[in-house]
Amino acid sequence: MTRIGRGMFTRPVVSRHLACALVALAGWGMAGSVPAANQMAGQPSPYLALHADDATAWRVWGAAALEEARRGNRLVMVSLGYFACHWCHVMQRETWADPGAAAVINRHFIPVKVDRETHPALDASLQRFAQLTRGRSGWPLTVFLTPQGDPLLAVLYEPRDEFVRIAEGLARRWRADAPGLTALAREAARPPAAAPRVLLPDDFDRAVERSADVLQGGFGDAARFPWVPRLMTLLALEARAPSAWRREFLVETLTQMARGGLRDHIAGGYFRYTVDPAWREPHFEKMLYDNAQLAALFLRAADALGEPAWIGEARATLDFLLDEMALDGGFIASLSALDAAGEEGGAYLWDDAELRALLPDEEYAVVRLAWRLDEASAFAAGHLPVPRTILTPEQAQRLASAAQRLREARRTRVIPRDEKRLAGWNGLALSALAAAAPLDVRYRDAADALYRFARDRLLDGRGVRKGVGAGVGGAARGLGPGDLHDHAYLARGLLDYAEAAQVAQARELATRLIDRAWRSFHGTRGLRLETRALIGTEADAWHDTATPAPAAVLVQVTREAGSTDARDRAERELRRALRAARGDALDYASLARLVLTPAPRGASPAASRPLP
Repeated sequence: MTRIGRGMFTRPVVSRHLACALVALAGWGMAGSVPAANQMAGQPSPYLALHADDATAWRVWGAAALEEARRGNRLVMVSLGYFACHWCHVMQRETWADPGAAAVINRHFIPVKVDRETHPALDASLQRFAQLTRGRSGWPLTVFLTPQGDPLLAVLYEPRDEFVRIAEGLARRWRADAPGLTALAREAARPPAAAPRVLLPDDFDRAVERSADVLQGGFGDAARFPWVPRLMTLLALEARAPSAWRREFLVETLTQMARGGLRDHIAGGYFRYTVDPAWREPHFEKMLYDNAQLAALFLRAADALGEPAWIGEARATLDFLLDEMALDGGFIASLSALDAAGEEGGAYLWDDAELRALLPDEEYAVVRLAWRLDEASAFAAGHLPVPRTILTPEQAQRLASAAQRLREARRTRVIPRDEKRLAGWNGLALSALAAAAPLDVRYRDAADALYRFARDRLLDGRGVRKGVGAGVGGAARGLGPGDLHDHAYLARGLLDYAEAAQVAQARELATRLIDRAWRSFHGTRGLRLETRALIGTEADAWHDTATPAPAAVLVQVTREAGSTDARDRAERELRRALRAARGDALDYASLARLVLTPAPRGASPAASRPLP
């Protein structure tokens, strides 16, 4: 069961003896104390609320959980996941809700449940730890911390019995040698040996050439993710210095995304990734951040590559957002990979009997040809509609008619929704809608509504709220203070909206957010993802993930709208980041793109000076 929840596979960069020692902890077992009550009931995060009936006595992430661990000299078991994640639901059903497994967990550990979408800084730190010590990361992710907050052991999805074996072994070892494990965790929390310095943007361009799949599009040789920040930087490089191989790779990647299994060809929108390199078999969750970024990417590609056809793909993606993810002016976080019956991808798959019953004979014949229904499906629940045959104009018209019938039938299928509205992700959506506003009054109206939602619901006198979520009885509840992602992405969205709609107040709000971000997230060691980290590792604010590095976004918006003091800080921070960037250049796509973008007139010229 390695398809989903196992994340991207990367090379371990800690010493082999340390990684082996951490994995070997699973071989050991301890007696504990009476568990506390489960604290998930009434949580504004739908993912946390799902776990309210688990037998595991979940605590909320925070200083109180670490203090409880210190008082009892117990390890903290942090479980990270999110609402739309298939394997997160599997692990809940198999392990967290199981009384026997929960008894082991509650006896030996302080169990903490975390929605990775509301704590992206914590998630980034622990995903980094998993990659360093296990060579891979993803969700669901369980990380055991010492009472001091240092990560000790990372575990991705494991079946119930194997997870219990690991937990009992770790508990026994902690009872026998807590000082030794504490020292081991502190060693693991140290930064790895210095990797080679990255010289951007040239190293980025060369890294893309090494990693690019020029035949099928995308990066690497395993699962296929959109990796929008990388593609945006490639478009910027192409605009600066066109090259045949880069253009060919961009066109092939965009084409495969739009025509393959990453896209929902019935109702629109994009899934998070495909599990295969040929873009055929998706993991079925749909995320706001992917679809907002992809809409913006296709608009940018239409201009940069001189291919107006990509505008249609951008419009289709935005139409999906407006039809499926809009709520009270904002946009919800995700649509689940599971259907209402708990079937992975069940809402998107069709068996032959259903198709025969729903479609006229002539349309069924075209569907059978276009989707190659004579071949075995990769999914037990039916076929995923992915056109794989060139059709005549008449056949294409019949296929479109069949898709419309299936779209109507799909409306009767329930797809669980995570209706929290996150500030940062809505900032990405605002940028996309602002870019598309000249195309259609519908997008302009949606941008206006989202701006009002952000102004009235996401901002307060102290900065940005993380977002709002459905609370008890459906009442909207706040999700706590925003982090660097939220301030940077929302400031970007406000600036883009201000320019598109000529709304001066939006620019003023963005300027206030920018200055607040520098006061809250900048220190002697540079930009950090949150105001104060509770654990012993901290993720790099300049690393891209599926979304752009928030530090890069903040520097760019500061150049455009920050105060004089903030602009000076931004250029100094950019120079520091360029000196410090080490490792895989693909992780620094947004930093490379920032270097390609000159500072506007009036900004500090620091970034253009030679680096010391």
